[in-house]
Amino acid sequence: MAKKTKTESETQSTESGFNVATFFDDTKEELGKVVWPSRQQLISESAAVLLMVILSATLIYLVDGLFVWVSKQVF
Repeated sequence: MAKKTKTESETQSTESGFNVATFFDDTKEELGKVVWPSRQQLISESAAVLLMVILSATLIYLVDGLFVWVSKQVF
């Protein structure tokens, strides 16, 4: 039975646990699997996020104003 010899890249990968070339190849492969949104989806979902952020900030501002008013009435 013949012994298998490790190539330099296999040795580097097993010794350090990380191989830069393999990392970039795997990253490129995974990015190929991504389902990218259409332009219309991107615009509508971004608008929804901005709307929710604005509504949340407004609600927090109003509740804070209420607490300030109540604390001025009490103290």
